[in-house]
Amino acid sequence: MNHADIPTTDRAQQAIGQIAVDLPGSTAVFRRLKLDFCCGGQVPLQQACASKGLPLDAVLAELAELERPNELPVTASPEALVDHILARYHAVHREQLPELIRMARRVEAVHRESPDVPVGLAAHLETMEVELLEHMAKEEQILFPLLQHSGRSQAAEPIHMMRDEHTGHGARLERLMALTDDATPPPGACNTWRALYAGIAQLSDDLINHIHLENNVLFPSFEAPVAAGCGSACGCA
Repeated sequence: MNHADIPTTDRAQQAIGQIAVDLPGSTAVFRRLKLDFCCGGQVPLQQACASKGLPLDAVLAELAELERPNELPVTASPEALVDHILARYHAVHREQLPELIRMARRVEAVHRESPDVPVGLAAHLETMEVELLEHMAKEEQILFPLLQHSGRSQAAEPIHMMRDEHTGHGARLERLMALTDDATPPPGACNTWRALYAGIAQLSDDLINHIHLENNVLFPSFEAPVAAGCGSACGCA
């Protein structure tokens, strides 16, 4: 069963360590609430909340907010698409990366003697965070306002730049997958390590969908169509 299909009544009975692995983003919630999902991760969420005097319903509601569907808005106007991208991807990346960096640092430190430890993972995620934050700021401050206000004539160059940067993000993702064996934790990995890789898998899926939505859905309507049968290198000019 996909984590998004788990009813809250069942979630309450799940071990918090399993929730940490199944539901990317939940580790930040557990850490803030001081719920031990690593060494003490075998405890059901309901029991863990009761032992800390935490309201179970409030914790379940906070976890439910981490369930993020990928459905596009009903109206695929540029305005609606931009709003969807901002809420579903830009805001989510800003939440994902700091928590992944924190867990990567911990895994690299605690398991530094393991031959499977992903040396350099935290530094790579930090680089990705810097590049993504800069990229998203350019979209939010320059490109998206143009697209939302019909600045078609001025959008071509910013779109070209964003496409180039998307290619760079793709290369960073390839390196991320190489460092983590395609986000596959080694046998016997602790809950933090497993949660880290589950979060990296989610980041990869989200970033791929994010780039696809911009490159293949949003941007083309603002770009001049290429003449049929004529490419830039065909020599017919």
